[in-house]
Amino acid sequence: MAFETLDKITVEDISAVGIPVDEAGRLHGELSEILRDHGHSPPEAWRVISKRLLRPDLPFPLHQMLYHGCYRGLGSDTPPAWFPDPEDAILTNVGRLLERQGKEFLGSKYKDPISNFSDFQEFSVSNPEVYWKTVLDEMGVSFSVHPSCILRVHELNGSHESYPGGQWLAGAFLNSAQNCLSLNDKRGLDDVMVIWRDEGYDDLPVHRMTLKELRAEVCLVANALETMDLAKGSAVAIDMPMTVIAVVIYLAIVLAGYVVVSIADSFAPREISTRLNISNAKAIFTQDFIARGDKSIPLYSRVVEAHAPPAIVVPGKGSTIAVELRDHDVSWHSFLGRVKNSIYSDYTAVDQPIETFTNILFSSGTTGEPKAIPWTHASPLKAASDAWCHMDIRKGDVVAWPTNLGWMMGPWLVYATLLNGASMALYNGSPLGYGFAKFVQDAKVTMLGVVPSIVRAWKSTNCTAGLSWSTIRCFSSTGEASSVDEYLWLMGRANYKPVIEYCGGTEIGGGFVSGSLLQPQSLAAFSTPAMGCTLLILGPDGNPLPQSMPGIGELALDPAIFGHSTTLLNANHYDIYFRGMPVWNGKVLRRHGDEFERTIRGYYRAHGRADDTMNLGGIKVSSIEIERICNAVDNAILETAAIGVPPLGGGPEQLVIAVVFKDLIDSERNSDRLRSVFNSALQKKLNPLFKVSSVVIMSSLPRTASNKVMRRVLRQQFAQLHRSVKL
Repeated sequence: MAFETLDKITVEDISAVGIPVDEAGRLHGELSEILRDHGHSPPEAWRVISKRLLRPDLPFPLHQMLYHGCYRGLGSDTPPAWFPDPEDAILTNVGRLLERQGKEFLGSKYKDPISNFSDFQEFSVSNPEVYWKTVLDEMGVSFSVHPSCILRVHELNGSHESYPGGQWLAGAFLNSAQNCLSLNDKRGLDDVMVIWRDEGYDDLPVHRMTLKELRAEVCLVANALETMDLAKGSAVAIDMPMTVIAVVIYLAIVLAGYVVVSIADSFAPREISTRLNISNAKAIFTQDFIARGDKSIPLYSRVVEAHAPPAIVVPGKGSTIAVELRDHDVSWHSFLGRVKNSIYSDYTAVDQPIETFTNILFSSGTTGEPKAIPWTHASPLKAASDAWCHMDIRKGDVVAWPTNLGWMMGPWLVYATLLNGASMALYNGSPLGYGFAKFVQDAKVTMLGVVPSIVRAWKSTNCTAGLSWSTIRCFSSTGEASSVDEYLWLMGRANYKPVIEYCGGTEIGGGFVSGSLLQPQSLAAFSTPAMGCTLLILGPDGNPLPQSMPGIGELALDPAIFGHSTTLLNANHYDIYFRGMPVWNGKVLRRHGDEFERTIRGYYRAHGRADDTMNLGGIKVSSIEIERICNAVDNAILETAAIGVPPLGGGPEQLVIAVVFKDLIDSERNSDRLRSVFNSALQKKLNPLFKVSSVVIMSSLPRTASNKVMRRVLRQQFAQLHRSVKL
């Protein structure tokens, strides 16, 4: 859509988007006044327009008209939609730190937190000992045995190097869950740690749990776990929605020295079974049903079909489970009853070496089997430090992020809030409608995390209308590529608070690229490498481009990333992340797999996967997993290729299936019917959230000389097709 420059917008233009003529005249007069005072500077004009003129209740086409009109003619590099305020900047976590110690860190060039944020990010890379000791102290992290050093660097010595980027916090002992529950200047016993509401009770007050109550519940579950006689270090799975009970269970498993196995509650039995077998889980916590509106979605039956180990079954509604249990399974009520009357109301945390596993999460690779990625006690510190720096999470904040413990953002949310003394806000229901939007208002959420597909649903239904999101200080977004106009809409719901884009991976423990409240934020773009991280874009020759040079290519990471993975349970870690990567500054670079762009203005943009893994609705999945299922739906199919194609205007990848039939006669088949069959099979056997956007019937698939399918070529072809004919 073409937009006029601001000076050409008329009262009639404003009225045409659905605003009464009198109000349109008033808005036009205010716009003219802003242009007289600030029209020489489009960024300043937009800053004033977004603060003074635009309101959430005004039609969104007006927001679009003014934003795009303000910046018309400035090129394709999307300009900032939010600018930091100097007075607010010095009150952020990083701002307070820099005001105290900026000159100590940066010397005479330090001026203020906004001017010197990029310098501080570079300092975090070049001075890891100072930076990480400072941030861990700021967060109040407690060690039972302090580390002998922050970073122990190892010489590059071949493919068997366990720590290509160095060893972090060597010799340290701690317990991550204990650090979430301990008293310090960030947490008092009466502080609210969890706020929640169940779907369907949207007009009732939210529930609250204090630190004292949370500690009591976690200790009760930890003591009950001891009755199972599991060896310390045993794997215990969680397959249930992210409720307050799930959070209590998660913390109790870690507190007691066991290892959480994270399984998403949307998985089919086969995927549940795969994860249980890889992790060798000895027990599993689950629910009988998942309540969503008037529906009850079976969960326990899927766990049983997956031949799960002994299960502790939580009721999805009320206090009584609604299923018949296997002989060796037990209800939540009976499980807690083992110790409810015990004299042991407290629990002594199991302190462990920093490298001890605390959580096994899964991320799809290109081999079809999900990669089993262990988090250690360092991973929570990485997650919480990202939140401390980039989202500015601190005591008094209320953080909501619709997610699940089966994905890394579930554990991330636990640690990002509790380690920073903030409250976690959980809505037990669908995040797509009015109920969740009202919960954000009623819980007084200050940091709202999203994925683009959720924002798209809110925008299409306008479910936030009439609600106040005035307490929000910032949004954050991860999981998939976002859209400029959808996120302009999102910012407008909270009077133009910034969206902090955040990208990383399960194997990173958090992010490698993000935004900051100390930098101007552009829509659908990242403003900075994460603290302690160095990003490199590989050129056509496979070597890194100069760091300040605009360009596009496969992303590589300096391996010295605090909290990153150093092993995989079911694959060779070095082969997956390091083998074949170039050496830079004496270190072999870490592979990530995304294609990234550094823009002329210095922002970063993600362009999807560079390998054969795609991102569907925030869930990484390999092409091979999808193709295995699609190949089996019809005997007439010779082969398929699953491709993730980014849509026009940005947003999450759309799943396109290329189909080759054994007989050319079958090529005349109806592609819409095939799409329906593929959707049914994928949703039943892989994930009910997956959806095929289009089916393309081909005579053959492009292949390399070694007979490998060239999915990258197909992706390019389908993207070109998308530009001419909407898939």
